[in-house]
Amino acid sequence: MQAKNRKRLMLFSGSANPDLAAEVAEKLGVELGEVSRKVFANGEVSISFHESVRGADCFVLQSHSEPINFHIMEQLIMMDALARASAKRITAVVPFFGYSRQDKKGRPREPITARLMGDLLLTSGADRIVSVDLHSAQIQGFVSKPFDHITALPTFLDYIEQSVDRPLTIVSPDTGRVKLASRYARRLDAEVAFVHKRRSVDEVNVVAALQVVGDVQGRHCILMDDMIDAAGTVCAAADLLKEAGALSIRAMATHGIFSPPAVDRLKNAPIDEVVVTNTLPVHDDARGMSHLTVLSIAPFLAETLHAIFKDESVSSLFMGENV
Repeated sequence: MQAKNRKRLMLFSGSANPDLAAEVAEKLGVELGEVSRKVFANGEVSISFHESVRGADCFVLQSHSEPINFHIMEQLIMMDALARASAKRITAVVPFFGYSRQDKKGRPREPITARLMGDLLLTSGADRIVSVDLHSAQIQGFVSKPFDHITALPTFLDYIEQSVDRPLTIVSPDTGRVKLASRYARRLDAEVAFVHKRRSVDEVNVVAALQVVGDVQGRHCILMDDMIDAAGTVCAAADLLKEAGALSIRAMATHGIFSPPAVDRLKNAPIDEVVVTNTLPVHDDARGMSHLTVLSIAPFLAETLHAIFKDESVSSLFMGENV
């Protein structure tokens, strides 16, 4: 007796970023799976699925956005339910990977929360993880199962080619992002610069930008980073670029977190445009910024999930830059 091949792709969305999930589902040509969720009086999350997932290739899309702990638990519980319902393979699709900034110990008695997140995802039933522009690529090594690290680089390159004048300099807001800036500069035939800064070891989101290293005078500058959180780093860097004679300044980041007081800082900084993707939902205060542009990563995310489902190459979709 032989069973017919009934391989199915099923996409489920958490409550963090349903608009992105709906766009990905449309690109894939599938309907989002129906999920019932309720929250008990004490804050516990309850999940149930409306259809059989037995033998299905299930993708659970959830950005770890505010309230971040709630959304992480919701995704973990969804995957646990799918595993107990005999899904064939479960892929945790995490456009923004929570707790990724603590990827190593900087001082004694500190946690490595990025490793903890990997353990939680696998323990809850994930057979594979997909994320976009991790804070540190080494996080892929924290898990023992496949981890597809995709990048918004093609999305930003297309936008820059169409919208930004020359001569162009890609600026890293700190020394840790010079490699990222160099990848963009190589593709765009641009110069590279970086900002030397000092960050407080005792306070979070407190930054002192010191000087710009590189050619920025009389050039259009793009500050390129993986995320904009409280915007202290990018705004301090923009002030330096303006003083150094930059013709225009744009801030581009994959993940627009925009924690207070980010919006106020960005409105008052010498930044001509802020460009982010929709890995995270953009709240109303941020959407009120007249110089904000939000690009969609749904097309590339959908292609990635389709390649995983078909057991095809993912790196070929990103020109080998997804490392």
